[in-house]
Amino acid sequence: MDYIIGIDVGTTSTKALLYDTDGKIYAKANKGYTLYQDTPDMAEEDPDEIFNATLSAMQEVVSKSDLDGKVVAISWSAQQHSLIALNENHKPLMRTMTWADNRAERYAAEYKQNGRGLAFYKRTGLPIHPMGPFYKLLWLKNEKPDLFKKAAYWVGIKEYIIWRYTGVLKEEVSMAAATGLLNMKSVQWDEQALKETGINSSQLPELVDTTDKFQGIHPEYAKVMGVDQDVYFVMGATDGALSTIGVGAIDTGVLAINIGTSAAIRTFVDKPVIDPKARLYCYPIMKGKYLVGGPINNGGIILNWAHDSLFGAEQEAAKLLDIDSYDMLSKIAATVPAGSDGLIFHPYLGGERAPLWDANARGSFFGLNRKHTRAHMIRAVMEGIMYNLYSVSLALKEVSGEPKAVLAAGGFARSQLWTQMMADIFENEIVIPESYESGSLAAMFLAKMALGMEDNLADIKKYLGKENHYQPNEATFTRYRKLIPIYIRLSRDFSTEYKDIADYQREFADEK
Repeated sequence: MDYIIGIDVGTTSTKALLYDTDGKIYAKANKGYTLYQDTPDMAEEDPDEIFNATLSAMQEVVSKSDLDGKVVAISWSAQQHSLIALNENHKPLMRTMTWADNRAERYAAEYKQNGRGLAFYKRTGLPIHPMGPFYKLLWLKNEKPDLFKKAAYWVGIKEYIIWRYTGVLKEEVSMAAATGLLNMKSVQWDEQALKETGINSSQLPELVDTTDKFQGIHPEYAKVMGVDQDVYFVMGATDGALSTIGVGAIDTGVLAINIGTSAAIRTFVDKPVIDPKARLYCYPIMKGKYLVGGPINNGGIILNWAHDSLFGAEQEAAKLLDIDSYDMLSKIAATVPAGSDGLIFHPYLGGERAPLWDANARGSFFGLNRKHTRAHMIRAVMEGIMYNLYSVSLALKEVSGEPKAVLAAGGFARSQLWTQMMADIFENEIVIPESYESGSLAAMFLAKMALGMEDNLADIKKYLGKENHYQPNEATFTRYRKLIPIYIRLSRDFSTEYKDIADYQREFADEK
């Protein structure tokens, strides 16, 4: 029997799943790491800490499985928009700047104001936002010139990890597209983007396809993991692309929604699609497949914030009762009617990408009165995340039409309340595949394609298992119809104050 590891390098943790070639899962492992947020705009990670997490996760899934064969391939999914400077020996000169790092906000704002950002978006498909490595490079060049000059290479976290294991420095097209340095039509490094950032193509990895594979892992790592040294490494793709593939949203017009730490709504198209308002990205993934969508900073990480900040006592009670504290939050939220009795939450605790594209955006509760309790607040948090996703779907409908179907995945799908909430807010049937680890599953499937075991991307559907279907409840969605326009209007009204409150927070960030 042959086995494949699908590994997903996320923002707060790395997941590894061990599959056989029939798609059966033999073992899972999840290893966390620190997201450094020392200032309101910083969001960094230690690349070597993440590497160690991948090594530990893969060692665990192999060691706790009684394999009657060998691991033939390791295939990768990873977070987008990360940036690391390496020296000539490929050693990091800095921590990883993640997608959530907003320190390049001023440079993105300048590009938006002078019109260069829109022209840049039309070439690369990257929205005008500091998440993009293009804008991070501008910030580093101007704010950290000594570090910038020392950099021999510029890579993302996936490229660095693969280099640590193999000594091979490559970047597949979906991850390259997310940097903003790739021309989405030629699918080559964009000369104008390189010129403006002040780097050259020799400082970037070799461009390859998502199914590119190669052999040769360093023996010390092979020994730790318990795999052969000649195991194949398959490049894989971004977490966004693989989450979409992994729920079976292969066909044009089918929406894929994923809520993990962040969140996104996406669809595949067969040629580049540009949003005149630059609200959506457009990235080439593989031949004839472009991914159009909107990424959201504030997904499950906002529920984590509410869990930790508002419900400490409940966490202790959950431990004593030996139940999951997040399940307890869902039960508490379910005691409140849809719409939270008019309490609205804007979940912009970490700035926001789609639909606002404003790194200064900040969160708020609106409509509080004496009737509202913490139960209302937790339900409003869950609803606010869904309202935000729905508002992105409105932009997506403008460029791609009404959806044929809506498929969803991510940790949120384990909450029936939250999933039903999505159906009611979107007023659409929501289909949840049984396999909610969509990124790792799709990474496994790309490995099978790379090894010649599969040749049609649509065949991933046979690995998805049974589906759960959630139908919108008319009694509920009529309430949401009244609240969503208020939510959207408020997000626009508040936008005039976001910069001032963000500047205030930056000014006094170091004061105790």
